Amino acid sequence: MELSISETLKLQPWWVLLLSSCGVLITLNFTFSVIRWLDVVFLRRRRDLLRYGQWAVVTGSTDGIGKAISFELSRRGLSLVLVGRNSHKLDQVASSIKAENPKVQIKTVVLDLDGDLTEGVQRLREEISLLDVGLLLNNAGMTYDYGTFLHEDTELWWKKIVRVNLEGLTTVTSVVLPFMLSRKKGAIVNIGSGSSTVIPSHPLFSVYAATKAYVHQLSRNLHVEYKQIGIDVQCQIPLYVATKMVAFKKSSFFTPSPSNFARYSADRIGSEHQCMPYWPHNLQGFAVKLVPDFLLNKWRLSYGLSRRQKKSPS
Repeated sequence: MELSISETLKLQPWWVLLLSSCGVLITLNFTFSVIRWLDVVFLRRRRDLLRYGQWAVVTGSTDGIGKAISFELSRRGLSLVLVGRNSHKLDQVASSIKAENPKVQIKTVVLDLDGDLTEGVQRLREEISLLDVGLLLNNAGMTYDYGTFLHEDTELWWKKIVRVNLEGLTTVTSVVLPFMLSRKKGAIVNIGSGSSTVIPSHPLFSVYAATKAYVHQLSRNLHVEYKQIGIDVQCQIPLYVATKMVAFKKSSFFTPSPSNFARYSADRIGSEHQCMPYWPHNLQGFAVKLVPDFLLNKWRLSYGLSRRQKKSPS
């Protein structure tokens, strides 16, 4: 006699039913995640960043990702407050952006995140006090020139990384936030790193990866704190981008140029609290999750050793 489906289920052991239910939930969750990712990356219309405000503050704006994003934001109609430690480079970037878009308004602020922040922070506060600042992009970051064991590292060098990546980002954010709060709108974008989220370890670049873990957690907390007030806080996680900070200087499908990354970065602002803007990086991140940690650790140690030199960076 043929049994009905309900009768068949009743005959199954409880653990079989539990495993079947878990399998269905996992499949549904994975399917939903893929559909949501496709929607955000390829289907959803990009946001009008001017809805946050007319002005964007960009740190680390004289090179790499920061410079490219400054150009991209200007193309989308935003005025810019370029922040960096070198006044000559700031003027060069400002002139280049104006040559491409003569109508854009640009202000520059010299602020050395590795030095005494007092004067630079005061200049930044004064410069933005009367501006409709809607976007802060914390891009300035610092890493080792070479792979370095902690016991070889000079205190001067690792403290530089901590000051720039941790203290500098937090200080600039605390300066800009009150102006966004007064208008009850704004977006803060912190550039994180796959070195502390995607891979299980980043040996010989330990302090750098640790500071980026701080950036991720700070962003997540601020997202919860300020979302209800109208301020979007987001951590964007790039993998390798062809800049001076990485070993791969030539762009490719998985290692975009700064300008290519910047287009995707601007598209994703405000979309979720954490994201990988450049979609091929998502494919890499998914592949990494399939590899056992001990193999990833071995590979990352090999990479760190390949970038190691006998003398510590100075």
